Amino acid sequence: MTTKMFTVPDKWKWFTESRYGMFIHWGPYAQYARGEQVLFREHLDHGEYAKQACDWNPEHYDPELWAQTAKNAGFKYACFTTRHHDGYCMWDSAYTDYSSAQQAPKRDFVREYVDAFRKAGLRVGLYYSWIDWRLPAYFDGPEKDPEGWAKVKTYLHNQVKELLTNYGQIDHFFFDGVWPRDADDLDSVKLVEEMRKLQPGIMINNRLGYSVEHDGVLADGGIGAGDSDTLGDFGTPEHLISVDQNRLWESCQVTTWRLWSHVTGERWRPADYLLDMLCESAEKGGEHGGNLLLNVGPTADGQLPPEFVQRAMEIGRWLEVHGEAIYGSDGGSVTEFITRGRQTTRGNNLYLIIRFWDGRPVMRLADLTTRVKCVTLLTTGTQLDFEQNGEELLIKGLPREAPTRLFPVIRVECESKPAANQWGKERLWEGDPARVAAWAREQRGTSVFADGKER
Repeated sequence: MTTKMFTVPDKWKWFTESRYGMFIHWGPYAQYARGEQVLFREHLDHGEYAKQACDWNPEHYDPELWAQTAKNAGFKYACFTTRHHDGYCMWDSAYTDYSSAQQAPKRDFVREYVDAFRKAGLRVGLYYSWIDWRLPAYFDGPEKDPEGWAKVKTYLHNQVKELLTNYGQIDHFFFDGVWPRDADDLDSVKLVEEMRKLQPGIMINNRLGYSVEHDGVLADGGIGAGDSDTLGDFGTPEHLISVDQNRLWESCQVTTWRLWSHVTGERWRPADYLLDMLCESAEKGGEHGGNLLLNVGPTADGQLPPEFVQRAMEIGRWLEVHGEAIYGSDGGSVTEFITRGRQTTRGNNLYLIIRFWDGRPVMRLADLTTRVKCVTLLTTGTQLDFEQNGEELLIKGLPREAPTRLFPVIRVECESKPAANQWGKERLWEGDPARVAAWAREQRGTSVFADGKER
């Protein structure tokens, strides 16, 4: 896939060096254990939901334990839901009493999170939902209720600025849930300017709504999350890994099959599946980011689910050995490698991340034009013999059994930045079809018969 190249500002280089973040969806909706959007999706009674939210008191919330777990699991930053679509605030907001600080917990959960994760050496991110299902004026909008809408917009802007004023340095800010409003309704461009004054180094995502002025199109008022093609510092593809051509990006993904907050009975994805998403994000990254923001939904009483911890720690142990293939990587996929696994690069090194270990002693890598200096099975530290004939590299002495339950990694150290020939650059269904015709014509002929000869 061809991407535009741009220079990452120094203040944001931590993002591409990190590659791996922890997303935390947690709030009073965890009591229902049926997803963070249960209020809307099950059309619950607002009054009953609010009462249960105000009574919610997660006594086992220990952000220092969360932070230590995140660090041990190899995460480099985190993003915490300060307020989801239900409107409940996880901090001590001066603009509402519907918060953890003023209801049963009497605790500022955002303050505790920020302090704990920063202390652990992790970058700090905050999630904030534009939408608030409790407020009619948000849905009536400026046309139907201009006075009510003005109050709601002021409330939203004040809360965002409050979060960026009272909690020290915030590195990452994740907006969500624009529908049915747009960027022009929300004045999101103006708010972003004010945010940058408060936090000059902050990264702000692209869920700012479509703007007629900036995007030139109004997509039905800003569908769903409200992704903008032009606004924001990083893209946030959700439930998929897709390169954003215009800016840095991170794929936000769940560790379960579908839902973001804690759900009783949800199915969990295995560790190798989760790790593969990280490797794919890094492979597709390069100058355009390529991060994975992997979610956890803590339980109602404030604990990280053991199923998540087990998987996260398994990936963390893999990263302790193989992290150089992920952290600070420059993207990869130098040659066609889908039949074996994935690739990343870093400087003059090409990393072969083996998803499918076949137990054969020799591995062939085609189409690499750069001269190779050294080959190492990174998983064990063993130097491997190799033979390079033109654009073909044969890696020898591989063990029959995979040296790790997850993905073994081979580091190929080259004399210069790894590069490939035309076949390495142009993949299946890509490039000039003339090369395929020449390949077939030169090696076998032109006919449908087995020998390629015309009859």
